[in-house]
Amino acid sequence: MFDTVAFEDLTTSGLTLETVYLGGAQGNAGDDALAKLVPVGNQGGFRYKGSPTQNTVSLVTLFTSGTESDWPDELDPQTGIFTYYGDNRKPGNPDLHSTPRNGNYLLRNVFDAMHATAAERAQVPPFLLFEKATPGRAVRFRGLLAPGAESVTADDDLVAIWRSKNKVRFQNYRAKFSVLDVGKVERAWINDLAAGMPSVESPHCPPAWQSWVQSRSYETLRAPSTTIIRSKADQLPSDTTGQKVLAAIHQHFDGRPHDFEKCAVEIWRMIAPATAVCDLTRPSRDGGRDAVGQYQLGPAADPVLIDFALEAKCYQASNSVGVREMSRLISRLRHRNFGVFVTLSYFNPQVYDEVRSDRHPIVLICGGDVVNTLKNNGYGDLLAVKSWLDTLFPNPN
Repeated sequence: MFDTVAFEDLTTSGLTLETVYLGGAQGNAGDDALAKLVPVGNQGGFRYKGSPTQNTVSLVTLFTSGTESDWPDELDPQTGIFTYYGDNRKPGNPDLHSTPRNGNYLLRNVFDAMHATAAERAQVPPFLLFEKATPGRAVRFRGLLAPGAESVTADDDLVAIWRSKNKVRFQNYRAKFSVLDVGKVERAWINDLAAGMPSVESPHCPPAWQSWVQSRSYETLRAPSTTIIRSKADQLPSDTTGQKVLAAIHQHFDGRPHDFEKCAVEIWRMIAPATAVCDLTRPSRDGGRDAVGQYQLGPAADPVLIDFALEAKCYQASNSVGVREMSRLISRLRHRNFGVFVTLSYFNPQVYDEVRSDRHPIVLICGGDVVNTLKNNGYGDLLAVKSWLDTLFPNPN
């Protein structure tokens, strides 16, 4: 599916977007493709050349495995924004910036410099994004990153967030990066950076990185998708933890599906924080709408409110949402309204195709979306989800 580069060629290879760089076959740490590809070591999510505490870092790689349920790094190819979590990922360390790899210390300094002058941005090291690939210790190159994003404010590009684990609270960073429109990073630029040369002084520096340093201009690589018709496999979690989370939610509301409607509204609020009032309808009179609400646009002093209707189905993962359920919601939408459909299962292909082909303004939230939304809001494991359910939606029995 992807182009590949052999392990023995890594030390001389440039970086091409979406290419897989193969690991070795000796069965030890020396097989690590990233360590051979870029001279930044073979351990950790943060890997860099230089010292964060001495402000001499000239090159950084961010490695994401995609398996951290509590810290779900995420690349949105449509917007070109990458969300990355810092390295204070376990309780027990009260100092946000004192971590073994000094990753959070580096993030703080980089984002401070990003908001300063061009001279200070010139000291920001380029970030190269890699994710775990197969087989073995292979990696895939996902792009050249610049801190921040055109659509993200200074209040939101680097945020210290609270998490709790084993009833202990601790903080970590959530950082926003932009994938720059750079299809290939030359090996010569990597060599210059590894030698300590300032990024923009190298003749091999990509123009998009120069523009960011000089004027904080984001030439972002955006890849808008065509009409999306997700398959059943795409709509349901493939990992055991995600499957157990969906089963736990379904079991929690077993025998009381109307109580799930309140849970569906909370899931929607996590996805769409600008949701204003949202009221549950009476079960006997919902008419295809389990809740009605308003979504707020514009300034708080003079907002525009858009009405929406929400439908929720507490289905098991094996039971799809069909034409009948969707038709009820569609028939209740009025002019300039939109719909939200939340289920723990999936939408069958006919329903999905009709909604998208006919351009019905309906947000489709499936079981996989529910799991990912909870992860992104700090409920990444079964115990955390059960605690959330018991706290917000206690079983009256």
